[in-house]
Amino acid sequence: MSENVVHLHKPTDPPAPDTAPTVLTVVPDAPPARPVPLWVRSGHAVKTAVTHERTKTVVRATARHGLYTFNGGRIVARRAWDGRTGSRYERMIRAAEAAGNLEAAEEWEERLQRFRAARHHRRMDLLHSPVEAAKGVAVGAGMSIGVLVALGVVMAINTGQVGDVITPLSATIDFIALLIRIVQIVWGPALTIGPFLALLALWSVGRKQHAAPAWALPANVRSGEGEPITPSIVVKALRDLGVPALARAIKEMGDAGASMLGPITIAGCGVEVDVTLPSGVATNEVQNKRRKLAENLTRHEHEVFITIPQAARTVRLWIADSGALDEPIGPSPLVTDETMTADYKKGKAPWGQDLRGDAAALSLYQRHLLITGLSNQGKTVALRSLALWLALDKSVQFLMGDLKGVGDWAMFDGLADTLIQGPTDEHVIQVTEMVESAVDEMNRRIQAPPGTVFPPLIVLVDEAQVAFMCPAKDEEKRPYGGSKANSRYFMAVRKIHNQGRAVNVLMWQGTQDPTNENLPKLVREGAHTRASLALGTESQARMALGDKAVDGGAAPNLLRPGLDRGTLVVASDGIEIPAGQSSITVRTHYIDDDAATAITDRAKALRDGVTTLHAVDRGPEHDPLADIAAVVGDAPRVRTKDVLARLAARNPVAYGDWSFLDLKRVLDDAGVGPYKSDGVMCVARDRVARALADRDAEGSASAE
Repeated sequence: MSENVVHLHKPTDPPAPDTAPTVLTVVPDAPPARPVPLWVRSGHAVKTAVTHERTKTVVRATARHGLYTFNGGRIVARRAWDGRTGSRYERMIRAAEAAGNLEAAEEWEERLQRFRAARHHRRMDLLHSPVEAAKGVAVGAGMSIGVLVALGVVMAINTGQVGDVITPLSATIDFIALLIRIVQIVWGPALTIGPFLALLALWSVGRKQHAAPAWALPANVRSGEGEPITPSIVVKALRDLGVPALARAIKEMGDAGASMLGPITIAGCGVEVDVTLPSGVATNEVQNKRRKLAENLTRHEHEVFITIPQAARTVRLWIADSGALDEPIGPSPLVTDETMTADYKKGKAPWGQDLRGDAAALSLYQRHLLITGLSNQGKTVALRSLALWLALDKSVQFLMGDLKGVGDWAMFDGLADTLIQGPTDEHVIQVTEMVESAVDEMNRRIQAPPGTVFPPLIVLVDEAQVAFMCPAKDEEKRPYGGSKANSRYFMAVRKIHNQGRAVNVLMWQGTQDPTNENLPKLVREGAHTRASLALGTESQARMALGDKAVDGGAAPNLLRPGLDRGTLVVASDGIEIPAGQSSITVRTHYIDDDAATAITDRAKALRDGVTTLHAVDRGPEHDPLADIAAVVGDAPRVRTKDVLARLAARNPVAYGDWSFLDLKRVLDDAGVGPYKSDGVMCVARDRVARALADRDAEGSASAE
């Protein structure tokens, strides 16, 4: 018999792994989600439907077209009221008074008086018109009946039938009855369709005027893309410019400022409008707000240009079509017309297009030229395009120095008399001597008999700032660079600026990033044609173009570096500038190296052959102090005037243009300056000989 033993205590040893009981975990099902109330689902659906883009589009379209019709009715009513009353004249009077223009106010008041007198005359005529109209109708009816009866008599005589006497009269009565029946038929539909046609006309007026809130307008108009410039938009942009006096004057004007605006005319790829500012508002207050004005007109800053015409208190706005200035202009006529030639005296170089889209051509006759701008903005191409055109006149000679030396002017090899290319100090020395040789040629021409005609000589230096900043000095310790009285490049350029144009010796320079150090004031002001690409600051713009041009609205510092490459602001009497303006903006044609080479090949074909020098022939070496000693000879002293004459005869190239200051400088450096004897400046033989001996002794000592 077996017994079942029941253990009443809990075992302390854990069961073995192989005998461990299997534990089943039962995970209860998640409770069912609470159903979303119907009102919440309905709200979400309504919100989605209301905020959907299609719904917004429908709402905008409905509001827009409804407001077009309503506001179109207001516009038509306003026009009708202005046509029947003198309110228009009264608004113009108030606007003129607000602007402080009393003469205009008096003129509008006279027009108002004439309008009222004419209106009174018309109303008085209405008192007598019913009687006169009745008389006219009676007379007209009687004459018409008489004519018809007479016509009937003629017909009766012709046919022999007495009844034909009333035939024309009865036919006329039948025709009138037919017209009445036609009117009776058409009248009903006309009454039904007429209101719809009237609403359509009002809608058309409102649509043309964009007479709806901005949120209801189409997307392209809301974003400003292609938005037309209207008087209301210009006035609103001026009102919101942040000039208190201007905003206050516009609010006080009865026509909301429209009287300030002249006609808005199409000008190239944009529009142009003159704005007469009210009293108390200066033109520079608007000029200084160019960016804000552009944004108020839904344009970028570079798409709005502000200039100052001759009229007092007037600014001229040129507003580009959105994105139009980012489109390239066409190729140069130099490239497309292979038969084109040039005429230095009477012709003009095709340079590009102005902002109005008209061709911009520049006269180069007897005008020194300066083009500047930041690096890599198209300065060399703009300068080269002028030289390419002028090269097609076979009488023109060129002396060229390219202080960049990367081959931008290589196509002029075989066309220019001298072509120096390179950025080193040695190249600057060569270029300086080239310009000095042009000074010698200028002096030779000046001394020629009156009436002598000389061929044009263009002295062109690209990257001229390298020459002005060159630290090298010659044997006489004169610097090649700088802007002092003994700076060789600076003084040579100044001499050509002073006298060169009279004998057709012209100086063309291209520089970059102008400062007072790399573009001295006297040099930049010596150019007759000054042009600038994009610059960094207004002070640089004043250096490039002058105060007058910048004060008149020229702003190369507002051009976009990189994006406005090839766009120039030009101040010159050689280009057609709108009346009252001091500068013009030109988008130049781009001529690449291959096209430039093709043009120079055509220019070379016009000539018999030019041997281009790549270095300046310095001539025989000379020692100024030794030459002075030689021309003094055995005389104990010689007048400085005679010394200069003897030096010029000894070496015309070296001493032909020497003055007393040059002679004094050499003698002072040697410590034997000229002295006065019997009231005349002289050079002593013994002093010069002693200075030579001391110099030779110093040279021997240093050699040892």
